[in-house]
Amino acid sequence: MSAAELSRELGVSHALASYHLRQLAKTEFLEVAEERSHRGGREVRYRYRNEPAASGLARGDSQDLSSLPSALGLFAEALASELRRRATTASTSPVLSPLLTDAEVWISPDQWAGLRQTLDAELRRLHDQACRPRTPGTVRVSVTAALFEMEPGDGQP
Repeated sequence: MSAAELSRELGVSHALASYHLRQLAKTEFLEVAEERSHRGGREVRYRYRNEPAASGLARGDSQDLSSLPSALGLFAEALASELRRRATTASTSPVLSPLLTDAEVWISPDQWAGLRQTLDAELRRLHDQACRPRTPGTVRVSVTAALFEMEPGDGQP
């Protein structure tokens, strides 16, 4: 989306949408998808990067990860807020009820690696198949996923 498209979609000012798109691009959560001339100016369209680029974790960068638990906590708070917002607009169609789950389980390292790989592939496929908002013949879908290995000494059985 461009800043103009995002501002219309969210009902915010063009300047605010543009600012936040640029900030997200700096962190590598977004990337420039297209630049073109538009009405005598330059229109920049951005897209979500389909990988956890900003943290460097996907690339295996060696870095101090001591702040990761607090960052995950902040992320979880943001997800909870967004899930509450989205839940108010969930479809009430009896054909496709929400698919919900929550789990804290123990599995083998091989199973964990296989599940992570499968879910990562499916989430990437979801992003790859995404269309522009309000494209005729599409449905609006909400997906939130957070998978992480827990520390073994957290006091839980």
